[in-house]
Amino acid sequence: MINELLPILTPKIAALRRDIHAHPELAFDEKRTAEKVAAYLDGLGLEVHRGIARTGVVAKLSLGTGKRAIGLRADMDALPLAELNSFPHHSTHEGKMHACGHDGHTAMLLGAAEALCRMRNFDGTVYFIFQPAEEHEGGGRLMVEEGLFQRFPMDMVFGLHNWPGLAAGSIGVTEGPVMAGTDCFEIAITGRGGHAAMPHQAVDVVLAGSALVQALQSLVSRNTDPLAAAVVSVTRFHAGHADNVLPETARLGGTVRTLDGELQDALEAGLRRICSGIEATYRVSIDLRYERGYPPTVNAVQATCIAREAARHVAGDERVLTHLAPSMGAEDFAYMARVVPACYVWLGNGPGEGGCMLHSPHYDFNDDIIATGIRYWVQLAERALAGG
Repeated sequence: MINELLPILTPKIAALRRDIHAHPELAFDEKRTAEKVAAYLDGLGLEVHRGIARTGVVAKLSLGTGKRAIGLRADMDALPLAELNSFPHHSTHEGKMHACGHDGHTAMLLGAAEALCRMRNFDGTVYFIFQPAEEHEGGGRLMVEEGLFQRFPMDMVFGLHNWPGLAAGSIGVTEGPVMAGTDCFEIAITGRGGHAAMPHQAVDVVLAGSALVQALQSLVSRNTDPLAAAVVSVTRFHAGHADNVLPETARLGGTVRTLDGELQDALEAGLRRICSGIEATYRVSIDLRYERGYPPTVNAVQATCIAREAARHVAGDERVLTHLAPSMGAEDFAYMARVVPACYVWLGNGPGEGGCMLHSPHYDFNDDIIATGIRYWVQLAERALAGG
């Protein structure tokens, strides 16, 4: 039945996707998008819950007598980025853009909801989760904190992300870590300003900051297992305004990324230890603000097995990639995956040439993969909630 339904459903979903693309909304401000989502789900006759994590939407579809339940999740927010595309559905909101494909994720899950409503070929409950604020603001965390899994109990939860650079319609399904945890840090160094020609009368924060940048590189190169993935990057260093003045203060900032929660703890402890050592060695005062971001996204064994078989049914064995290296990008689906067994897959968006990579001002979601995404969600639900 899905083969008969898709030629009718896909053009409608593509048009909806382009409408969402043209009206991007940032984290926790997805009011228009959330209302379009909720209205579509209402039209399918589903039980619809609004206002979860401010602008999130959850819909429930139950069939048969089965007690099992799964969640299918899509993200809705855009990025604070000026779009440089000129096609008809380009952003109409200045400085905002769907540069990560969340418009496609949302539209595909709506299409899957309609297909599952029509086909009715499973036994149990599917929750359709439309999450706000994936981009840095942690909407997934807020959904969990507001009782997502208490209000809507489920045995497993699934997510997907389009992936430029993978062949269009291919699906990457990998057990274990798939996306990194990400933290950020801000370091303020205070010394004693002075004349650049008389450095002995000052306490040089530029020297101390430079030593700190160098020392932080040892956290990965000399304090982390070479087989473990980790990144410590200082991305900002601001100090001084004049050639002949040693500044009083310097500010540094950067990011820490890893695929392992325990290593995340160890890197934070190491960063604090190095800051203390630099304080003592260079006679400066250091104030470190370390902010935990998203944890690593880790795919559970059983959920991954179900997702892999669904992907093979939809894309074929040769187009299912099961040994992809994890990405050091981060994803707040991780908060859901920490509570409920989960699997997060990558749906090939096609070649990324010409600037069409994630977070590029030239990016656009590939409408040719909409049918594959809908088929994957449908097959996943049918396998996870098979009757008998």
